[in-house]
Amino acid sequence: MTLSTPPPATPAPLLELHKVNLVYRALPALRDINWAPLPGQQWACLGPNGAGKTSLARVLSAQATHFSGDYRRSQQLADRGVAYVCFEQAKALCDRDRKLDDSEFRADASDPGTTVQSVILGGKQPDERFRLWVDRLHIGHILQRGLRFISTGEMRKTLLIRAILEDPALLILDSPLDGLDRASQDDMRRIIDELLASRITVLMLCRQLEDIPVGISHVLVLARGAIVASAARTDIIASEDVRALMNPPAAELGRLPAPAPRPYQLPDSGPLVELRDVRVNYGELAVLRKVNWVLGRENHCCVSGPNGCGKTTLLSLITGDNHKAYGQDITLFGIRRGSGESVWDIKQKYGQLDTQLHLNYVRGMRVVEVVVSGFFDTIGLYDDWGDVQRDTADRWLAALGLAGYSRESFDALSFGLQRMVLLARAMVKSPIILLLDEPTLGLDGHHRKLMLRAIDHIAANSDTRVIFVSHSAGDTPACINQFLTFEPRQDGFEVVCRNTHTD
Repeated sequence: MTLSTPPPATPAPLLELHKVNLVYRALPALRDINWAPLPGQQWACLGPNGAGKTSLARVLSAQATHFSGDYRRSQQLADRGVAYVCFEQAKALCDRDRKLDDSEFRADASDPGTTVQSVILGGKQPDERFRLWVDRLHIGHILQRGLRFISTGEMRKTLLIRAILEDPALLILDSPLDGLDRASQDDMRRIIDELLASRITVLMLCRQLEDIPVGISHVLVLARGAIVASAARTDIIASEDVRALMNPPAAELGRLPAPAPRPYQLPDSGPLVELRDVRVNYGELAVLRKVNWVLGRENHCCVSGPNGCGKTTLLSLITGDNHKAYGQDITLFGIRRGSGESVWDIKQKYGQLDTQLHLNYVRGMRVVEVVVSGFFDTIGLYDDWGDVQRDTADRWLAALGLAGYSRESFDALSFGLQRMVLLARAMVKSPIILLLDEPTLGLDGHHRKLMLRAIDHIAANSDTRVIFVSHSAGDTPACINQFLTFEPRQDGFEVVCRNTHTD
């Protein structure tokens, strides 16, 4: 009698989700999620903005505990835990530091807050693994710097090192290339490839098919909080249904409203912004050196450079947020800085949009109220407003392809649609300059295209000039005709201004 060899036993799942549902702000975020990844599999979770990827990560990392259904953890997961690296984590750390800031009571009027090294080590002593990863991600020079004084990309590197040193059973990476310059993206891709080949199980949250690394074996596709596909990476990549989900048709853009009345006048001629030999130092740290920049009335400018090079500092000089603008040769809208103008005199000429504004925006408002708040430059709506403001807000929503959303709850919209609403908010008062700091950060491919298309629409059909900050060359709108670039030198960065064609 011949004895047959029994088939190998199927390994127990790393975790099991069974009929998991999550409601957030009275809205369904996850619906009947059933998922059981096996050891040795490496997963990506793919979906457009609002699909439920972040909600899934919050359940897996125990940040969301008010869900229904079953979440069963293997012993390995219970022992080694889950590490989750995301933008919201960085925001929470910085918000905590701001609340604890005691600089006004210190002799040097400076509170560095929590340092990068202490965030990574959490009280432990530096060891060889710590030094290895610090060297690999090139953050040795910021270890003693406070979290509030590092760039978005540097913060992402900091949190990744902390997560890797924890040696978790499951590592969740939310769009890990977002906010990184090109060199840092290349470093990050190499590190992700190593992690995918390690004993750590990785779950990458991805907004585009192109973001899924080759080392991923399986993909979970979400839409409106539900699983619409779960298969091998090669099958998902080849699926026409998945491609259609990630690239829906775009709504038509409408005609721009007539400019809103402006409570100021500009000189008849001359540039909008002019900086001559501008320098900024914080102690012994030189952040900006001999910056020369002229933004003419025909220019739409892209500001770019590596993480931590000084882009944010430069922008704060021209928006009135940085006191180091005083005593320097800076002219804004024909007025020398420090000539008696107020911060409000400067800010009323700008419309601004960035990820920090998006994440901090007051909840529980209708879309039209969010747009109207742009008249008052408030995060929330606290002033009296009437039919004129409502009509202008509705016209801007229609102009940007958002007709029909006016009475919707802002919270109910996807992350991508919320960002488009905030663009309408930035434009509702017809600013002279539209300042966009990484406006496509956090957006899926579809909404990135919508954002860039809307910016070009504004540039072509209004007198508003665009200042666009981005790390990704592919995310630059077509209207850009001036490039302000931070180029590395031995002793820091040189700011180089280059004009191309003009309108």
